[in-house]
Amino acid sequence: MKIQQKKFSKTSGWETLRNDEADGKKYNLVIVFGSTALLSDDCLYSGIQSVYPNATILINSTAGEILDTQVNDETISLTAILFEKTTLKVASISIQDLKCSFKAGKDLGEQLDAENLKNVLVIADGQKVNGSDLVLGLQDSLKEEVIITGGLAGDGSRFEKTLIGLDETPKEGKVVAIGFYGEALSISYGSVGGYDSFGHERLITRSSQNILYELDNKPALDIYKRYLGDYANDLPASGLLFPLSIRTGENKNALVRTILAVNEEEKSLTFAGNMPEGSYARLMTANFDRIIEAAGTAAQHSIKDKEREPDLALLISCVGRKLVLNQRIEEEVEVTRNIYGDKTAIAGFYSYGEIAPSFNHHKAELHNQTMTITTFTEQ
Repeated sequence: MKIQQKKFSKTSGWETLRNDEADGKKYNLVIVFGSTALLSDDCLYSGIQSVYPNATILINSTAGEILDTQVNDETISLTAILFEKTTLKVASISIQDLKCSFKAGKDLGEQLDAENLKNVLVIADGQKVNGSDLVLGLQDSLKEEVIITGGLAGDGSRFEKTLIGLDETPKEGKVVAIGFYGEALSISYGSVGGYDSFGHERLITRSSQNILYELDNKPALDIYKRYLGDYANDLPASGLLFPLSIRTGENKNALVRTILAVNEEEKSLTFAGNMPEGSYARLMTANFDRIIEAAGTAAQHSIKDKEREPDLALLISCVGRKLVLNQRIEEEVEVTRNIYGDKTAIAGFYSYGEIAPSFNHHKAELHNQTMTITTFTEQ
């Protein structure tokens, strides 16, 4: 595997950070992460396509771009990959309604050939997709052994629109998937949060998909506001700092859910993923050192071959982590570099939701407030 990495900013233009192969015609996959404003330029895709004419080009908007150990805003990060023994197949679908998310995932999975499929990287609109249902739809149409990773596109802390393009100019309402095929490709993953739980664990007594109405038969918004105190005045934005962990029955692996919206009339909360009735929920708060440590743990879990550094590590972390860590944000990327060593190429973005299996499970789920990592290594 050979990799080329570039960064674009309005002040400096394009800069090359890594260049294993200078000939753009040889690359077969280009992954582009950038701010909504820069990706809205109609000339962006055509310019990239002219440099990499034989590559599948994935473009999506972010809440921050990760390139090597840098975390940038209002930039474009480009990672071109030359797979020497791996085959790619792609799928794309448009979606306008959250309720169609399961069908979107199922349709995407059915567009991909099942034979020798190792991994599916899925990137979805961060405003119009229910990530939980999307993953369930993919799982319904794919073989159980296929690893599903990816995330929801971002739009900074604005939450206005997200853009995705697969071999086209990026636009709203897209969900795309890239399938990776071949026995020479080794895929691994890690997904860890690092937030601390506090307060009582409460039963979800009324909900509808990703809308939470009642905890312990009491209005969810009232309970949330009581715990948040002054932070309640800044909802839903402050909800990024205080997510909920949810677990089902005796399952010790809690998922984290972030608030997207509040409804004062219904006293309800809308989350990035489903909040099933009968699950148990508990508030969480940030612990700076544990968040950074969790990124390193995710990196350790993503190394399958302890004797060889991965070729590429794709990091998808949560916008909530970025807002919490603020000026310390690069520390969670630097700790992954310390784990991988110097040879591994690192790229990624800050998202509105992360998709990966939990560290001790093979089944993918939607996460919030986590660092999720997918590593790619060609034997």
